Order: sequence, then structure tokens, then C-alpha cells
Amino acid sequence: MPRTTVKKCSSSHLSSPSLAYRRHKRKLSGERSEERRTRLHQAIASFATVKLQVAVLMASKLQQLQSKASQASQFVAKHGTAYYKQLMEQNKQHVQEPPTVEKCNLLAKQLFYTRLASIPGRYESFWKELDYLKHIWKNRQELKVEDAGIAALFGLECFAWFCAGEIVGRGFTITGYYP
Repeated sequence: MPRTTVKKCSSSHLSSPSLAYRRHKRKLSGERSEERRTRLHQAIASFATVKLQVAVLMASKLQQLQSKASQASQFVAKHGTAYYKQLMEQNKQHVQEPPTVEKCNLLAKQLFYTRLASIPGRYESFWKELDYLKHIWKNRQELKVEDAGIAALFGLECFAWFCAGEIVGRGFTITGYYP
């Protein structure tokens, strides 16, 4: 196959527009990158300002917290012993002798196994309650209005306690969680 060679066109009227376009494009991209750099520097400066403001706010909150902790510590140091003695005097019938760590471990173990031993009784009570509910559902025509009202109030109370728990869990807000 014969080799063909391509001549470069040296004519200025063909290469000038594309060259000028490329130069113009480079100039624009240079201006754009300069604008981007300027915006980036402004964003960094504004972020640094916000960060500084947050640090100052946190420092002031930390000082307030330290002040409150100091006041609470002073109150406990002043009144804590008297409160402890009064509490122990009022509840001395519940204290196991000798009040040692070993005795506490023994009582914790007794509580655990006592609760474990109560599971069969709880299981039986659950099935009795369930059978009672099934019996009431089968004989719902004999249900009195008074019993239905009590059941409705009980359900309403359960729902109210659920709502109260949700509000407490959200930090005492009704509309939603804190950000």
C-alpha cells in the first residue's frame, strides 16, 4: 500500500479561528478557576468564622456547666451527709446485716433466681388471662356497657402512657426530636 502523507496547512486563515477559540477558552477557564478559588477561599473563611463562633459558644456553655457542677458539689458536701443519715434511719428495716459487698452479691443472686423461679407462675397467669379474654370475646353479646366502658378507658390510659413515654423520649417535645 502506498503511504499517503498529509500536508499541514500553513494557511493562517484556517488555523486562526480555532487557535483564537482555544485561547479564549483557556482565558475563560482561567477566569473561572480564579473565581472558584476566590469562592473557595471565602467559604473556608466563613467556615472558620462559624467554627470560631461555635467554639466560643461551647466555651461559655462549659463555664456555665462547671459553675452548676461546682454549686451542686457544694450543696452535696453541705447537706449530703445529713440526707444520707436521714434516709438510712428511715429505711433501716430493709438493710441486711452485715452490709458488705458479699452480702450484696448474695442478695443479687437470690433476686435473680427468685425471678427465674417465678416464670412458670407468670406463664400460667398469662394463659389464664388469655383464656378469659377469649371467653369474653365469644360471649360479647352478654357484655355490659359498663364493662365495655372500663375496657375502653383502660385502652385509652395505655395509649396516653405510650404518648407520654414518647414525649419524654423525645426530650419533652411534642412536635419531634431535637436536631
